[in-house]
Amino acid sequence: MAKKIDIILTSQPFIGFLYRFIRLYSATLRLNVENESPWQDHLEQGGRVLLCAWHQQFFGAIRHFQNYRDLKPCLMISKSKDGEIIAGVALRSGWEPVRGSSSRGGREAMKEIINKLKETGLAAHIVDGPQGPAGVVKNGLIAIAQYADAVIVPFYVFADRAWHFNSWDRFFLPKPFSRVTIRFDELIHLAPAEDETEFEAQRESVQKKMLPHLHR
Repeated sequence: MAKKIDIILTSQPFIGFLYRFIRLYSATLRLNVENESPWQDHLEQGGRVLLCAWHQQFFGAIRHFQNYRDLKPCLMISKSKDGEIIAGVALRSGWEPVRGSSSRGGREAMKEIINKLKETGLAAHIVDGPQGPAGVVKNGLIAIAQYADAVIVPFYVFADRAWHFNSWDRFFLPKPFSRVTIRFDELIHLAPAEDETEFEAQRESVQKKMLPHLHR
């Protein structure tokens, strides 16, 4: 029975239905976007941008991020069953999924996303996904940014009314017709790390910058 359910949930008809539902749901949200122009200017000037967020907050950004489809952006998504569904929605939203995570296929996926980031200039990364721990920036973010020579731009999603689920990351879902703010942080330029100690210091600095915006 469980296998049949998994087949249904990962089928193209269901993913297509889910994508249309998300679009309708997201259309009810009243969006406000802050500080978007600095990273877009950097991109237009030939720079590369790696957008990043906490796993709990990505849903609230789906509607707005469809506006970037012409830039041919990419996003790393795990090879799990949940990842299969998310990848299908991302693809329909104009984002090219690169399948892999720290626990499965991560090295190959990282090489692919670095190459695509060099080609298109724009990618996104969930810093603590897909299984956490919540609030911990994983090494992949720093490695991708350095190898692709990209700036890191964290973004945060807030809502005046939302549900927080009892999941590992307290997944955050804005309620219908709520006011949602997507706020982009400053551009973070990281020089290539000389050793593991410097690399860890860079990871910790990004984590420290993002932690105050994690919904507890």
